[in-house]
Amino acid sequence: MRAADDDRHAVAERLRTALNEGRLDLHEYDERLQRAYTAKTYGDLDRLLADLPGTVPLERSQVVPAGARPDLDLPYSDATRRWLIDVWERYAGVVAITVGIWAVICLMAQDLIYFWPGWVAGPWGAVLLVQTVTGLMSGEPQKWAAKKARKKAAKADKKASKEAESDG
Repeated sequence: MRAADDDRHAVAERLRTALNEGRLDLHEYDERLQRAYTAKTYGDLDRLLADLPGTVPLERSQVVPAGARPDLDLPYSDATRRWLIDVWERYAGVVAITVGIWAVICLMAQDLIYFWPGWVAGPWGAVLLVQTVTGLMSGEPQKWAAKKARKKAAKADKKASKEAESDG
């Protein structure tokens, strides 16, 4: 995934901190800073921080898309909408199927029978409601979006390296 200017700036700040801590000399700082501002992907940025304390491997990278940062997101961002769909879509499908089965049975019996799909929808819905509220309060949509972005970036990097091997 391609990096944004905000992401490059965050890496530059981390490099500046490493210089101030004495972890990088001036020459190495300058070299990494130039590479940070010319980086195209999150993988490029992560490699600049890989040997510094407080950084983690690519699959658990601290560099996330600018739009996926909790401090920059609005409450109902695209990440929140996609996370809510991911959390609730299986529930909606199962409830729709059980209500459909109940409706067919009612039509075949020509009578309204006991609404048993409530036993599926009720408890599961209550659990999902608690999960949704706690997830929204803890910033789970942004974490989910960042994780998906890292997986996508890792997949793209792997694909690019395979293509480079086959070309070379």
